[in-house]
Amino acid sequence: MKHRALGRSGLTVPPLCFGCNVFGWTVDETSSFRLLDTVLDQGLTFLDTADVYSRWVPGHSGGESETIIGKWMKARGNRNRVILATKVGMDMGGGNVGLKPDYIARAVEDSLRRLQTDFIDLYQSHKDDETTPQEETLAAYDKLIKAGKIRAIGASNFSAERLQGALDIAKANGLPRYESMQPEYSLAERSSYEGALQRVCEANDVGVITFFSLAAGFLTGKYRSESDFAKSPRGARSIPKYMNPRGMRILAGLDEVAAETRAEPAAVALAWLMAKPSVTAPIASATRPEQVATLVAATKLELSKDQVERLDAASA
Repeated sequence: MKHRALGRSGLTVPPLCFGCNVFGWTVDETSSFRLLDTVLDQGLTFLDTADVYSRWVPGHSGGESETIIGKWMKARGNRNRVILATKVGMDMGGGNVGLKPDYIARAVEDSLRRLQTDFIDLYQSHKDDETTPQEETLAAYDKLIKAGKIRAIGASNFSAERLQGALDIAKANGLPRYESMQPEYSLAERSSYEGALQRVCEANDVGVITFFSLAAGFLTGKYRSESDFAKSPRGARSIPKYMNPRGMRILAGLDEVAAETRAEPAAVALAWLMAKPSVTAPIASATRPEQVATLVAATKLELSKDQVERLDAASA
């Protein structure tokens, strides 16, 4: 599988990142191990998680996904084969939230312990913290990089202005810069990335790893009516907003290209993202090993210029 450079970090990653937010939530530990084994065997070595996964589940406190990944890497002895991305900044309860240096210093130790590793390849600010000066946050990351605890940093859920501000501060002060941006971006949700944020990423050679790349499952094509919402825990929560004429137009476009390429609609939707020059790797997840085949197929699917343009038009 051909790798792509992630910004200027020196890291190279597969064209698809496996999202691990399902571990400990809709996928138990044993099934998570099976999934991770399959993913790694297929060359999908880039894993994305966060300290807060899956705190939203009743009885969970966060760290469940990191803990499972850590146990798996320990059991398999494969840390050197994995490009590991996690995040800090979302509310973990008890005032543990944001991007203040003292909190980052504590949070990274918690993540390293759960992940049972000495270092994190990509450590990401999960969301912007406007109460903390960006130079303080970047200086905290600088210490962690110099200590060998993290290799590179990224951002998620930042506006174009705040990302550009962070890049300018890093350059002016000799601090590490955000090498990746994690925006919501898919055929179903284009406006939050296309435009100003995309321009900042392109102008500064910032890698882009997209979340909700399949619009919470809508772009798999398995949700076509309200009766389908019960097909997954995410369905009823996320899918209804896409059930409109534009959403149906997108599914029709996906069906058309899927028929032409003999691929699943989900693979086509991911291949559309991979065809965008500024996108390094869409993040996508799976709950069963057989679904991993669709993700792998997406990395091998090269859409024609005409197919990309038709999907652009269908999702306009």
